[in-house]
Amino acid sequence: MAELNTDGGGGGKGGKVRSKKQNAKVDLTAMVDLAFLLITFFMLTTTLSKPQSMSLALPDKSEDEKKEKPIKVDENRTMTILLGDDNKMVYYMGLLATPIAGPKDIAYGKEGIRKELLKRKKSVLEYSTAKGFPKNGIIVIIKPSKKSNYRNLIDILDEMAIVGVETNAIVNDFSPEELKLLEGN
Repeated sequence: MAELNTDGGGGGKGGKVRSKKQNAKVDLTAMVDLAFLLITFFMLTTTLSKPQSMSLALPDKSEDEKKEKPIKVDENRTMTILLGDDNKMVYYMGLLATPIAGPKDIAYGKEGIRKELLKRKKSVLEYSTAKGFPKNGIIVIIKPSKKSNYRNLIDILDEMAIVGVETNAIVNDFSPEELKLLEGN
């Protein structure tokens, strides 16, 4: 068996045994590779997931326009859509006092408002072409009430984009007759 030397010497010669020191450097190559991979991943995912938005153009008001002069629009080209509470939607074509079509309750979606918008858009284009203005399309006025929800407004704006209605406006001015129409039906 081997003997243990307890005198602190190094094998009988009186010297100390020194342990071999290891190199204290850390190889960071793998960490740098991982950092570049993560940076690349996050750069790609943030550029691929850009939020989509619908453009909404609002007119600038100059000093002359602040006087609120009424805009004359052909009533045969105008469709008004009233948005109420509980997903209620009423539309009419022309003026409410003398409507060309409606007022009528209608549903959202493909078989509801979209079908009606396509039909009215086609008839307005025929009317405008007969008048000598083939580029004048339908004008849709969207009137959300205070009781309507944000989703209904977005849904009707989506329908405008799907059908291709170029001229539409969001107006929050209700006549008393329109309020009765929304509440009464």
